[in-house]
Amino acid sequence: MSGNFLTIPGDSPMQRRSRSSSLTDLISAFDNKAQAHTELQKITAFSGHFDKNAKPTFSKDEYGKPIPGSMTEYRGAEAQARVCTEMKELCEIIHEYGKSPCKSLLPPELKDATKVISFGELFTIYTVISDKLVGILLRTRKHQLTFFEGEVLFQKRDDDVPVFLMQPITDIREYCNNKALQARRSVSPMPN
Repeated sequence: MSGNFLTIPGDSPMQRRSRSSSLTDLISAFDNKAQAHTELQKITAFSGHFDKNAKPTFSKDEYGKPIPGSMTEYRGAEAQARVCTEMKELCEIIHEYGKSPCKSLLPPELKDATKVISFGELFTIYTVISDKLVGILLRTRKHQLTFFEGEVLFQKRDDDVPVFLMQPITDIREYCNNKALQARRSVSPMPN
């Protein structure tokens, strides 16, 4: 052997050259990736190689958002999809355990309400499933799936506050499923 680790007995010079160029390409690609990682570490405040003098440049659209294709972006989309699923589950519980409201006694803005349940009863039922009732209730109100008075509901103090389901359950299921699917589709496939 000639000492070249790329030399295989019986290889023609063309085979050696093509193997050598493909290895050179791999080494070059690895070097480029390593260089990009080193540059990223300089602007990442939590890395051990943070450089105070290196200033990251972001457009207004990129600021505060994860790097496209990163695990952070993927985890964020999955979390958003999970929240949509929890919103749907909460609405399912209100639909199952709630009562039909007396429409003649409701103010005009609540005429579309389909079910109503007291916060105390909902709290008792839902805490067996999850400890995030108040946060998910706020989220469902933001998406106009539920309605309740006040900023935040507290156990004991607000046990008698009615929580209204504002849309038919089939519409809520479709809405939440579409939001979860949209969140998952908004990111690139899971990074390796």
